[in-house]
Order: sequence, then C-alpha cells, then structure tokens
Amino acid sequence: MRTALLAGSTGLIGKQLLELLLEDSHYTVVKAISRKPLDIQHAKLQNIVADFNTLTEHHDQLKADDVFCCLGTTIKQAGSQAAFRQVDYEYPLELARLTKNQGATQYLIITALGSDAKSGIFYNRVKGEVEQAIDAVGFDSYHIFRPSLLLGERMEKRAGEGAATVVYKALGFLIPLKYKAIDSAKVARAMLHFAKQNSKGKFIHESKELQQF
Repeated sequence: MRTALLAGSTGLIGKQLLELLLEDSHYTVVKAISRKPLDIQHAKLQNIVADFNTLTEHHDQLKADDVFCCLGTTIKQAGSQAAFRQVDYEYPLELARLTKNQGATQYLIITALGSDAKSGIFYNRVKGEVEQAIDAVGFDSYHIFRPSLLLGERMEKRAGEGAATVVYKALGFLIPLKYKAIDSAKVARAMLHFAKQNSKGKFIHESKELQQF
C-alpha cells in the first residue's frame, strides 16, 4: 500500500500522470496539490488545495512514499527571471524538503533536455541547479526526467510552442532521436514505470530513453 503525491497535476504531463496514478493498483492513495480544486473525483484521490508560497502550512498533509514533481513554467509566463526561478527551483526544492521530512523515500522530477548547473543559458542553468539541490536532500531514490520539446494539448498555450510543434512533426525524421519532440504521455508513462521499480540511487532519464514509452 503506497501513497503518491503529485505537484503540477494540471500541466501537460501532470494531468496525464494523475490519470495513470489513479488507475494503477500500485498506489492506494493519490494526493494532488493544486491552487484550485480539481474538476475530477476518484476514491483514491486526495486533493490538497494550497498555494506553494504557503505550502509549509500544509506539511501534515504531505505524507507520501513517492513524490512526483511536474511543476514548470516559462520566463514569459512567469513575467521575470526571478519569478521563473521561484516556480522551477524554489517550489520543487521546498516540496522535496517538506515531503522528505514527512517520510517520503522517492522523488521524481521533470526538468529539461540540456539541464546543466554550469550552463550559460539561464533556463538550463536553473534546471540543473534544482537537480543538484534536490539531490542533496537525500532521497533513497531520485529520478530526473529530461524531455525535449513536449507534444500534447496544454490547458494554457505557450507562445511559439504551437509553431515549433508543427515544424517538429514535419521535419522530425531529420532530427536526431535525442532532440526529437516527445509526446507528453510517454513522459508520464515513464515516470510511473520507474517509480514502481523503486530502485535505490540517482537516475537521469534523457529524452532519447523516454521515447521508448
């Protein structure tokens, strides 16, 4: 009997992962954090309505075995580099610390292709820094997923993403597998797959590996 906790359940990958978690008998309880009540009901689902700025106030509700972090934004959506860093670095790290204190043993996070704490590109650097920071929290099992451009229908469209998707679909055969756009459903399936293995250690799953799901 295991409990899963999901952050980012309304995002492109998160909403698909939530469905998979609810359908899979591996988990008897699925907790989902969201700013607004989710429009889904399920016997296994516990919806934690909370703002990440005050997540510590809900620490007693964060008990889980496996934590899935699908949080993410863009600088354009966030409005500034500082706001972007808050969502993509501070929130995932705070979630890691709080859930580890509540007994979580496994943490799975989506970052991005090219994540590198030493990168000269701000986006990639923040992704790499959060990977390192969460590693230091000390989970028994830590999985990092680095997908390329995601294919799928977002609840909120991101500028330029639609055009990029069209280009990838048209010219995908010319692009090396490592850089090919990937269906968001594959990433969701991969996260569930590796979570159920419950292997000890740190694992980095590049986009090329995720394509097989």
